Amino acid sequence: MRKLNLFTLTKNTFVETLRQPVYAIIIVAALLLLFLSPSVAMYTLSDDNKLLRELGLSTLFLASLFISIFSSSGAVGEEIENKTIMTVLSKPVRRPIFIISKFLGVAGAVGLAHYICTIVLLMCIRHGVVDGEHGMYDWTVLAAGGMAVVLTFLITAFLSYSYDMKFSSTAVVLGSIFLTFGIIFLCFIDRHWRFNPQNNGINALDVYGSILLFLAALIIVALAVAFSSRFNVVVTLSACVGIFLLGLISDYAFGRFAEVHLWAKIGRILVPNLQIFWISDAIYEGSVVPARYILISASYALCYTVGILSLAIALFQRRQVG
Repeated sequence: MRKLNLFTLTKNTFVETLRQPVYAIIIVAALLLLFLSPSVAMYTLSDDNKLLRELGLSTLFLASLFISIFSSSGAVGEEIENKTIMTVLSKPVRRPIFIISKFLGVAGAVGLAHYICTIVLLMCIRHGVVDGEHGMYDWTVLAAGGMAVVLTFLITAFLSYSYDMKFSSTAVVLGSIFLTFGIIFLCFIDRHWRFNPQNNGINALDVYGSILLFLAALIIVALAVAFSSRFNVVVTLSACVGIFLLGLISDYAFGRFAEVHLWAKIGRILVPNLQIFWISDAIYEGSVVPARYILISASYALCYTVGILSLAIALFQRRQVG
């Protein structure tokens, strides 16, 4: 029964998150920024493709951050404010199961959005920076991406009109499917429309960077669920953004004082170090990110996520919802 409750609540949270208007809005905004990034990066004097990668990963990181915060607040905070949580908890559902299911549902929705943005990022990197007014365009990328967008909107419009399916959530799901076919096509076809998988322009470093950022997003999701179980969306947003910014400068804010001051040592332990998930140095130096580093980072993210969720469960145990 508990497994069934966990699966059912997770599925409902995932579907409800996809149906939130802010979810689709953030994804569309992120995709527009990614689409514009090749044109923006052309104004640098050098290393324009490296800047393109950094701009894309930054957009990916911020999109995951805001989707995590707003989705968690909607999944947990609104249920508490609207008293719908009383109906759920009146059934044989324990409070820890409720928190875990909310985390898994929001994490799945964040993962789907992250996946879509990652594919578009890989397409933008494959296309490269537009070099000046007469720059060459990669028409294979434009064709694959354009076909995915057209098919997504046409089929979504048909399903929405004929079967009354919600437009935004249907578009997100179909978009992920068609973009997957698009990136598979680009893995085998080069910019000259030839079968050339060895020179497909897709770098493993970009994939590893996306995986690391998703691990950081899981920590943010856990934080957002923890805060939204006790506070409203404004407090959740402020706290998560504050911890996010501190996490990006953890070594500077706490690391250099940790051996001398107790507060710095405590801050270094409590605030997750998000710098380890950011591979900007590897991008500019052209170094390789080994699989061992990803495994260590995944273990670090797992420990923090479990710890934050444990705290969220403890806080929610005594929360009055009636």
